[in-house]
Amino acid sequence: MRVDQVGPRHGASRPRKRVGRGVGGKGGKTAGRGTKGQYARNTVARGFEGGQMPLKQRVPKLKGFTNPFRVEYYAVNLDSIDALGLAEVDPGTLFARGVVHKGVLVKVLGRGRVSRAVKVRVHAASASARAAIEAAGGSVEILPPPFKGVRPPARGNQFTNR
Repeated sequence: MRVDQVGPRHGASRPRKRVGRGVGGKGGKTAGRGTKGQYARNTVARGFEGGQMPLKQRVPKLKGFTNPFRVEYYAVNLDSIDALGLAEVDPGTLFARGVVHKGVLVKVLGRGRVSRAVKVRVHAASASARAAIEAAGGSVEILPPPFKGVRPPARGNQFTNR
């Protein structure tokens, strides 16, 4: 068998129907397009919507996209932790003191310094914050994320992740 002998199985394909070849047979005269009108004259451009503003022009021309899986952290600086004067800091105590909102992911950033040993339990910490806390005799424990899997559930409108 050669390459030029390979093809569809016998009976699997039919020759295309040649229409518009006279009124003597099927598909003559109007060739299945009906009588008159826009669609009988082969003038409809791809994407044409009858004069209505086409979808490709209605869609906003915005650059980029919004990542529906973005993980947002609430930033808390070292000077805020030091001002609390607590020996242990976690999202619950920060919420009780009015530093963060309820249910947010907390990240400690390295602005300021810590004057005493503090045990910090948060969702994330910068390298400079971790170094400053450990230099003051404290410790940093990273809490697991509250969502299952490697990324949070998608946030957005009804078209997210379609």
